[in-house]
Amino acid sequence: MTSPASRSGRAAGVGGAPRGQLPRAALTALTPVAWGTTYLVTTELLPPEHPLFAGLLRALPGGLIALALTRTPPRARWWGRAAALGVLNIGVPFPLLFLAAARLPGGVAATAAAAQPLLVALLAVAVLREALSPRRLGWGLVGTVGVGLVVIGPGAAFDAVGILAALGSAGSVALGITLTKRWGRPPGVGATALAGWQLTAGGLFLLPLTFLLEGAPPAIGPAAALGYLWLGLACGIVSYVVWLRGIAALPVTSVAVLVLLSPLVAALLGAVVLGQTFGPVQLLGFGLALASIVAGQLPAPARRYTHIAGN
Repeated sequence: MTSPASRSGRAAGVGGAPRGQLPRAALTALTPVAWGTTYLVTTELLPPEHPLFAGLLRALPGGLIALALTRTPPRARWWGRAAALGVLNIGVPFPLLFLAAARLPGGVAATAAAAQPLLVALLAVAVLREALSPRRLGWGLVGTVGVGLVVIGPGAAFDAVGILAALGSAGSVALGITLTKRWGRPPGVGATALAGWQLTAGGLFLLPLTFLLEGAPPAIGPAAALGYLWLGLACGIVSYVVWLRGIAALPVTSVAVLVLLSPLVAALLGAVVLGQTFGPVQLLGFGLALASIVAGQLPAPARRYTHIAGN
């Protein structure tokens, strides 16, 4: 006999997306799908050696547009929170992501991001006071292995700076996701305003670093302009509004595992656009990664309790 608590737990979707929220998970998944195009856009359209400038244009213009549209500045303690989230979610990971993409093959640059669900599962224990879930860790490990099989082939080149940059980006975003879930949003503030705060804070963090470390902006031709426009709109403001709504509505670990879609999309684009090929190992990796993503959206198996007469 199941207890009322266990029945309500299944209805709420403990350990996965709550029942009725799978459409929200599918919509939220569009964000890492868009982010997966970053690697192709960076290597094929953008000027080389300017990762900070690329991160700046991905963040600041979209943030200012969102602020102008919502006309909702942070209040009280949210000035500090918005600045922290902007640095963690955007200011630090953006340049590291572009640096990794510039120094590593497209798919390899995304491999470290596959460890993000593992990091979020651990941070949920420390920051959100959630119980440590072997199930989440197990599926996170399956997803990491799957992505590794997809993108790390025998000819993959490894660069220490690129790998450290990718790992640093994943760790920063994992903490940012967890704190975003813990702090939520102030009453009356929508996802567009919150995205605007974070993108603006992250862009302002990048602004002095860009000119100090990279000097004058590069020449921007038609191809680069198209690339920057895609990154700033599709991968910037639009993606972050959808992402923040997903974080608010879904369990944080369910959102985090969706990030695995980003390296999978990068690998698919490499195959379709750049003519890279997949073998049996890569196909196996795809299967493992997709299984991890799906498992992350399903409720955990309900615990059954035996009713003992007289207790």
